[in-house]
Amino acid sequence: MLARLVIRIGVCPLTGVIAPTSGKGTPLHNPRPRRSCLAVPASNPKMIDKARDLPADQVFLDLEDSCAPLVKAPARKTVVAALTEGGWESKIRVVRVNDLTTEWTYRDVIEVVEGAGAELDCIMLPKVQSAAHIRWLDLLLTQIEKATGLDVGKVGIEAQIESAKGLINVDEIAAASPRTQTIIFGPGDFMADINMKSLAIGEQPPGYEIGDAFHYPLMRILMAARAHSLQAIDGPYAQVRNADGYRTVAERAASLGFDGKWVLHPNQIVAANDAFSPRQDDYDHAENILDAYAWFTSDRGGHRGAAMLGDEMIDEASRKMAMVVAGRGRAAGMTRGEVWTPPVAAER
Repeated sequence: MLARLVIRIGVCPLTGVIAPTSGKGTPLHNPRPRRSCLAVPASNPKMIDKARDLPADQVFLDLEDSCAPLVKAPARKTVVAALTEGGWESKIRVVRVNDLTTEWTYRDVIEVVEGAGAELDCIMLPKVQSAAHIRWLDLLLTQIEKATGLDVGKVGIEAQIESAKGLINVDEIAAASPRTQTIIFGPGDFMADINMKSLAIGEQPPGYEIGDAFHYPLMRILMAARAHSLQAIDGPYAQVRNADGYRTVAERAASLGFDGKWVLHPNQIVAANDAFSPRQDDYDHAENILDAYAWFTSDRGGHRGAAMLGDEMIDEASRKMAMVVAGRGRAAGMTRGEVWTPPVAAER
């Protein structure tokens, strides 16, 4: 399967990370922002229509947990109609199919991609436990794309980690297909799988007071994602009326380096977009580091690999860190409020 792509090297404009690219020279792993990933039941046309106008970066129509078994099959037609009707503007459009141990998955993929593949960005596969799950989906997508005239590789994959086995195998899962764009943490099923003492999805378990009970799985997923130039997405926080609680867990994931978080209710979208965008002063400082470093390393700046920017020494490591923050700000559409001026220009 991997032989169908010519792999080259490029720089992801969002993170500054060197990443594989397709034969056309485009970064293979989609750098579009996924700060807020809105979950919408695929069986609810009213909620789907409302989602079109909400400021979420990504919308995924869910055929899995939010669809009762008796409505899963008819919901596929609702998904196809919603995608082909359009109106999603710049949102990333994703469909979460059922997990691979069920009888619904193969028909989910076939009907959705055959019916609306041209309007679809990714298929999200939940409860991924091994690389074989991703390879299965990659192969099926390839067959459908060839049969329907879509470009091979057009539809991406989002892999959701929701079990101890999936977490142990996350490195192989992240490397299993060049289609993969994100690795997602699914806290609810993960908490059940490891027998965590809690009934609140995404919340700290009672009695655990020494740190963050989710720190290990989040960092494990983040390391696998970054090693393969993928985006890392935190899962849901089910207490949708607890705005402060959502903001706290979103900011915690953002501080680690995650790219976004699931949104279960429209009132969580702004908090997600804020948490995974840089603060204005940080964005300005990052852009100024990039400008200053480019100038100091140039002929006019004296070919200096290390220089002072105010009270701070900057060097190549500073540039790499600034690329991350600046990339996030640019992707979020931020504009600069402060622009650094080279010393020579200031003297004139």
